[in-house]
Amino acid sequence: MAGVVALGIAGLLAASTSANLILEQIEKSHTVAYGEKVHLNEGTINVTRTGETGPTVVLLSGLGTPAPGLDFAPLVREMRGFRTVVVEGFGYGLSDMSARPRTVENIAEELHEVLSQLGIRAPYTLMGHSIAGFSTLYYANKYPAEVSAVIGIDPTVPASRTSIGGTTNPAEAPAADYWWAHAPSTTGLVRWATALGFGEPGGGSFTAAERQQMRQITSWNFGNPAVTDETLRMGENAAKLQDLRYPDALPVLYFLSQDTMNQQPDWYGAHERQLANVRRHELVVLGGEHYLHWTQSKAMATKITEFLRHGGTR
Repeated sequence: MAGVVALGIAGLLAASTSANLILEQIEKSHTVAYGEKVHLNEGTINVTRTGETGPTVVLLSGLGTPAPGLDFAPLVREMRGFRTVVVEGFGYGLSDMSARPRTVENIAEELHEVLSQLGIRAPYTLMGHSIAGFSTLYYANKYPAEVSAVIGIDPTVPASRTSIGGTTNPAEAPAADYWWAHAPSTTGLVRWATALGFGEPGGGSFTAAERQQMRQITSWNFGNPAVTDETLRMGENAAKLQDLRYPDALPVLYFLSQDTMNQQPDWYGAHERQLANVRRHELVVLGGEHYLHWTQSKAMATKITEFLRHGGTR
Protein backbone atom coordinates (compact mmCIF):
# COMPACT_ATOMS: atom_id res chain seq x y z
CA MET A 1 0.00 0.00 0.00
CA ALA A 2 2.78 2.41 0.93
CA GLY A 3 4.50 1.65 -2.37
CA VAL A 4 1.35 2.46 -4.32
CA VAL A 5 0.97 5.76 -2.48
CA ALA A 6 4.62 6.62 -3.12
CA LEU A 7 4.25 5.85 -6.82
CA GLY A 8 1.11 7.97 -6.95
CA ILE A 9 2.87 10.93 -5.34
CA ALA A 10 5.85 10.53 -7.67
CA GLY A 11 3.52 10.49 -10.65
CA LEU A 12 1.73 13.63 -9.51
CA LEU A 13 5.05 15.44 -8.96
CA ALA A 14 6.27 14.39 -12.40
CA ALA A 15 3.08 15.64 -14.02
CA SER A 16 3.19 18.86 -12.02
CA THR A 17 6.82 19.45 -12.96
CA SER A 18 6.15 18.93 -16.67
CA ALA A 19 3.10 21.19 -16.64
CA ASN A 20 4.96 23.85 -14.67
CA LEU A 21 7.90 23.92 -17.10
CA ILE A 22 5.57 24.29 -20.08
CA LEU A 23 3.55 27.05 -18.43
CA GLU A 24 6.72 28.89 -17.39
CA GLN A 25 8.05 28.85 -20.95
CA ILE A 26 4.75 30.20 -22.26
CA GLU A 27 4.63 32.91 -19.59
CA LYS A 28 8.18 34.09 -20.22
CA SER A 29 7.60 34.28 -23.97
CA HIS A 30 4.42 36.36 -23.58
CA THR A 31 5.15 38.51 -20.53
CA VAL A 32 6.13 42.12 -21.20
CA ALA A 33 9.29 42.97 -19.28
CA TYR A 34 9.37 46.08 -17.10
CA GLY A 35 12.31 48.31 -16.23
CA GLU A 36 15.74 48.50 -17.85
CA LYS A 37 18.80 46.29 -17.71
CA VAL A 38 22.16 47.33 -16.27
CA HIS A 39 25.08 45.09 -17.21
CA LEU A 40 27.79 44.48 -14.62
CA ASN A 41 30.77 42.15 -14.80
CA GLU A 42 28.87 39.81 -12.47
CA GLY A 43 25.65 39.76 -14.52
CA THR A 44 22.55 41.79 -15.32
CA ILE A 45 20.46 43.77 -12.82
CA ASN A 46 16.98 45.11 -13.57
CA VAL A 47 16.01 48.65 -12.54
CA THR A 48 12.78 50.64 -12.75
CA ARG A 49 12.86 54.45 -12.79
CA THR A 50 9.92 56.81 -12.33
CA GLY A 51 9.69 60.61 -12.25
CA GLU A 52 11.57 63.31 -14.09
CA THR A 53 12.05 65.94 -11.38
CA GLY A 54 12.62 66.19 -7.65
CA PRO A 55 14.92 64.47 -5.13
CA THR A 56 16.07 60.95 -5.95
CA VAL A 57 15.01 58.04 -3.73
CA VAL A 58 16.60 54.62 -4.29
CA LEU A 59 14.40 51.73 -3.11
CA LEU A 60 15.80 48.37 -1.99
CA SER A 61 13.63 45.34 -1.28
CA GLY A 62 13.35 42.89 1.57
CA LEU A 63 14.70 39.35 1.51
CA GLY A 64 13.05 37.16 -1.11
CA THR A 65 10.64 39.79 -2.42
CA PRO A 66 9.86 38.23 -5.82
CA ALA A 67 9.55 41.38 -7.95
CA PRO A 68 10.62 44.60 -6.18
CA GLY A 69 9.84 46.76 -9.22
CA LEU A 70 6.19 45.68 -8.88
CA ASP A 71 6.14 45.26 -5.11
CA PHE A 72 6.97 48.94 -4.54
CA ALA A 73 4.48 50.14 -7.18
CA PRO A 74 1.83 51.45 -4.71
CA LEU A 75 4.45 53.53 -2.87
CA VAL A 76 6.09 54.79 -6.08
CA ARG A 77 2.70 55.96 -7.38
CA GLU A 78 2.20 58.01 -4.22
CA MET A 79 5.65 59.60 -4.37
CA ARG A 80 4.83 62.31 -6.85
CA GLY A 81 7.51 64.98 -6.99
CA PHE A 82 10.33 62.44 -6.54
CA ARG A 83 12.59 60.54 -8.86
CA THR A 84 12.36 56.92 -7.71
CA VAL A 85 14.80 54.16 -8.61
CA VAL A 86 13.94 50.57 -7.67
CA VAL A 87 17.01 48.33 -7.93
CA GLU A 88 16.30 44.61 -8.22
CA GLY A 89 19.45 42.96 -6.96
CA PHE A 90 20.67 39.57 -8.13
CA GLY A 91 18.00 36.95 -7.45
CA TYR A 92 15.12 39.45 -7.60
CA GLY A 93 12.55 40.35 -10.23
CA LEU A 94 13.96 40.29 -13.75
CA SER A 95 17.62 40.35 -12.69
CA ASP A 96 19.97 37.37 -13.04
CA MET A 97 19.28 34.60 -10.55
CA SER A 98 22.87 33.64 -9.70
CA ALA A 99 25.66 35.84 -8.43
CA ARG A 100 28.88 35.97 -6.46
CA PRO A 101 28.53 35.47 -2.67
CA ARG A 102 25.77 37.66 -1.20
CA THR A 103 27.97 39.44 1.31
CA VAL A 104 26.96 42.93 2.37
CA GLU A 105 30.15 44.21 0.72
CA ASN A 106 29.32 42.68 -2.66
CA ILE A 107 25.71 43.83 -2.54
CA ALA A 108 26.75 47.42 -1.78
CA GLU A 109 29.44 47.43 -4.46
CA GLU A 110 26.94 46.23 -7.07
CA LEU A 111 24.40 48.86 -6.03
CA HIS A 112 27.03 51.58 -6.29
CA GLU A 113 28.03 50.42 -9.76
CA VAL A 114 24.41 50.28 -10.94
CA LEU A 115 23.71 53.83 -9.76
CA SER A 116 26.95 55.05 -11.32
CA GLN A 117 26.15 53.46 -14.68
CA LEU A 118 22.67 55.00 -14.63
CA GLY A 119 24.15 58.43 -13.94
CA ILE A 120 22.15 58.86 -10.72
CA ARG A 121 23.39 62.11 -9.22
CA ALA A 122 24.44 62.07 -5.59
CA PRO A 123 23.44 62.68 -2.97
CA TYR A 124 20.30 60.55 -2.94
CA THR A 125 18.05 59.00 -0.30
CA LEU A 126 18.28 55.26 0.33
CA MET A 127 15.03 53.55 1.29
CA GLY A 128 15.28 49.91 2.34
CA HIS A 129 12.69 47.36 3.40
CA SER A 130 13.49 44.63 5.92
CA ILE A 131 16.91 43.00 5.26
CA ALA A 132 17.83 46.00 3.06
CA GLY A 133 18.42 47.74 6.39
CA PHE A 134 21.79 45.97 6.26
CA SER A 135 22.54 47.49 2.85
CA THR A 136 21.50 51.02 3.78
CA LEU A 137 23.62 50.92 6.94
CA TYR A 138 26.72 49.61 5.20
CA TYR A 139 26.30 51.79 2.11
CA ALA A 140 25.82 55.01 4.12
CA ASN A 141 29.14 54.35 5.85
CA LYS A 142 30.97 53.12 2.74
CA TYR A 143 29.82 56.02 0.53
CA PRO A 144 28.84 58.78 3.00
CA ALA A 145 29.11 61.63 0.49
CA GLU A 146 26.54 59.97 -1.76
CA VAL A 147 23.71 59.50 0.76
CA SER A 148 21.60 62.46 1.90
CA ALA A 149 19.15 60.49 4.08
CA VAL A 150 18.02 56.96 4.91
CA ILE A 151 14.47 55.67 5.20
CA GLY A 152 13.73 52.23 6.61
CA ILE A 153 10.54 50.22 6.08
CA ASP A 154 10.43 47.93 9.12
CA PRO A 155 14.19 47.48 8.60
CA THR A 156 16.31 44.73 10.04
CA VAL A 157 18.65 45.72 12.88
CA PRO A 158 21.95 43.77 12.95
CA ALA A 159 22.33 41.70 16.10
CA SER A 160 23.97 38.49 17.25
CA ARG A 161 20.74 36.83 16.10
CA THR A 162 19.32 38.55 13.07
CA SER A 163 15.63 39.38 13.19
CA ILE A 164 13.47 39.99 10.14
CA GLY A 165 9.81 40.69 10.59
CA GLY A 166 9.78 38.81 13.88
CA THR A 167 11.84 35.77 12.82
CA THR A 168 15.27 35.07 14.31
CA ASN A 169 18.02 33.37 12.34
CA PRO A 170 21.47 32.39 13.61
CA ALA A 171 24.53 32.62 11.38
CA GLU A 172 24.81 29.73 8.95
CA ALA A 173 27.42 28.65 6.45
CA PRO A 174 26.14 28.83 2.86
CA ALA A 175 25.49 25.50 1.17
CA ALA A 176 27.47 24.35 -1.85
CA ASP A 177 24.42 23.40 -3.92
CA TYR A 178 21.00 25.03 -3.84
CA TRP A 179 18.92 22.65 -5.97
CA TRP A 180 16.80 21.77 -2.93
CA ALA A 181 15.76 25.40 -2.40
CA HIS A 182 14.45 25.74 -5.95
CA ALA A 183 12.66 22.36 -5.96
CA PRO A 184 9.26 23.76 -4.88
CA SER A 185 9.43 26.09 -7.88
CA THR A 186 10.60 23.42 -10.33
CA THR A 187 7.87 20.96 -9.32
CA GLY A 188 5.13 23.60 -9.60
CA LEU A 189 4.26 23.65 -5.90
CA VAL A 190 4.88 27.40 -5.69
CA ARG A 191 2.74 27.98 -8.78
CA TRP A 192 -0.24 26.15 -7.30
CA ALA A 193 0.22 27.86 -3.93
CA THR A 194 0.18 31.33 -5.49
CA ALA A 195 -2.85 30.38 -7.56
CA LEU A 196 -4.64 29.66 -4.27
CA GLY A 197 -3.69 33.11 -2.94
CA PHE A 198 -0.75 32.24 -0.68
CA GLY A 199 1.67 35.15 -0.43
CA GLU A 200 -0.75 37.52 -2.15
CA PRO A 201 0.05 41.19 -1.34
CA GLY A 202 -2.45 42.86 0.96
CA GLY A 203 -4.37 46.03 0.23
CA GLY A 204 -6.11 47.22 -2.89
CA SER A 205 -3.35 49.33 -4.42
CA PHE A 206 -2.05 46.84 -6.99
CA THR A 207 -3.49 46.49 -10.47
CA ALA A 208 -4.73 43.10 -11.66
CA ALA A 209 -1.85 42.97 -14.15
CA GLU A 210 0.71 43.66 -11.41
CA ARG A 211 -0.71 40.92 -9.22
CA GLN A 212 -0.67 38.43 -12.08
CA GLN A 213 2.92 39.21 -13.00
CA MET A 214 3.99 39.03 -9.35
CA ARG A 215 2.45 35.55 -9.07
CA GLN A 216 4.33 34.44 -12.18
CA ILE A 217 7.67 35.82 -11.03
CA THR A 218 7.19 34.27 -7.59
CA SER A 219 6.83 30.90 -9.30
CA TRP A 220 9.86 31.45 -11.51
CA ASN A 221 12.25 32.84 -8.90
CA PHE A 222 11.44 31.01 -5.67
CA GLY A 223 14.52 29.48 -4.04
CA ASN A 224 16.96 30.78 -6.66
CA PRO A 225 20.72 30.54 -5.91
CA ALA A 226 21.33 34.24 -5.18
CA VAL A 227 18.49 34.67 -2.68
CA THR A 228 19.25 31.32 -1.04
CA ASP A 229 22.87 32.35 -0.55
CA GLU A 230 21.77 35.74 0.83
CA THR A 231 19.43 33.98 3.26
CA LEU A 232 22.16 31.68 4.54
CA ARG A 233 24.56 34.63 4.97
CA MET A 234 22.25 36.71 7.17
CA GLY A 235 24.08 35.82 10.35
CA GLU A 236 27.47 36.44 8.75
CA ASN A 237 26.40 39.84 7.44
CA ALA A 238 24.77 40.79 10.74
CA ALA A 239 27.98 40.03 12.62
CA LYS A 240 29.91 42.43 10.38
CA LEU A 241 27.45 45.24 11.08
CA GLN A 242 26.78 44.87 14.81
CA ASP A 243 29.03 47.76 15.87
CA LEU A 244 28.28 50.00 12.87
CA ARG A 245 26.09 53.10 13.25
CA TYR A 246 24.78 55.68 10.82
CA PRO A 247 26.81 58.90 10.62
CA ASP A 248 25.70 61.35 13.32
CA ALA A 249 24.59 64.02 10.84
CA LEU A 250 22.68 61.72 8.45
CA PRO A 251 18.88 62.10 8.76
CA VAL A 252 17.15 58.74 9.27
CA LEU A 253 13.42 57.97 9.18
CA TYR A 254 12.11 54.55 10.20
CA PHE A 255 8.60 53.22 9.58
CA LEU A 256 7.89 50.36 11.98
CA SER A 257 5.11 47.81 11.67
CA GLN A 258 2.72 47.46 14.58
CA ASP A 259 2.29 43.78 13.71
CA THR A 260 6.04 43.21 13.98
CA MET A 261 6.16 45.10 17.27
CA ASN A 262 3.40 42.85 18.61
CA GLN A 263 5.54 39.82 17.74
CA GLN A 264 8.84 41.35 18.89
CA PRO A 265 8.46 43.39 22.12
CA ASP A 266 11.93 44.95 21.72
CA TRP A 267 11.48 45.86 18.02
CA TYR A 268 10.96 49.58 18.73
CA GLY A 269 13.70 49.70 21.36
CA ALA A 270 16.25 48.00 19.12
CA HIS A 271 15.68 50.56 16.39
CA GLU A 272 15.77 53.49 18.79
CA ARG A 273 19.08 52.26 20.19
CA GLN A 274 20.54 51.92 16.70
CA LEU A 275 19.73 55.58 16.01
CA ALA A 276 20.75 56.99 19.40
CA ASN A 277 23.73 58.84 17.91
CA VAL A 278 21.81 60.23 14.90
CA ARG A 279 20.95 63.87 15.53
CA ARG A 280 17.87 63.96 13.32
CA HIS A 281 15.89 60.74 13.38
CA GLU A 282 12.25 59.73 13.63
CA LEU A 283 10.47 56.45 14.29
CA VAL A 284 6.92 56.26 12.94
CA VAL A 285 4.72 53.30 13.92
CA LEU A 286 2.06 52.32 11.38
CA GLY A 287 -0.64 49.68 11.59
CA GLY A 288 -0.13 46.74 9.29
CA GLU A 289 2.16 43.87 8.49
CA HIS A 290 5.87 43.81 7.70
CA TYR A 291 5.28 44.94 4.09
CA LEU A 292 3.93 48.34 5.16
CA HIS A 293 4.13 49.78 1.65
CA TRP A 294 1.35 47.41 0.53
CA THR A 295 -1.25 49.18 2.65
CA GLN A 296 0.29 52.37 4.06
CA SER A 297 1.80 53.94 0.96
CA LYS A 298 -0.22 57.16 1.15
CA ALA A 299 0.68 57.83 4.78
CA MET A 300 4.31 56.89 4.12
CA ALA A 301 4.60 59.20 1.10
CA THR A 302 3.18 62.11 3.08
CA LYS A 303 5.66 61.58 5.90
CA ILE A 304 8.60 61.04 3.54
CA THR A 305 7.84 64.32 1.76
CA GLU A 306 7.67 66.16 5.08
CA PHE A 307 10.85 64.57 6.43
CA LEU A 308 12.96 65.12 3.32
CA ARG A 309 11.67 68.64 2.74
CA HIS A 310 13.65 69.79 5.79
CA GLY A 311 16.77 67.98 4.55
CA GLY A 312 20.20 68.22 6.19
CA THR A 313 20.47 68.09 9.95
CA ARG A 314 18.69 69.87 12.74
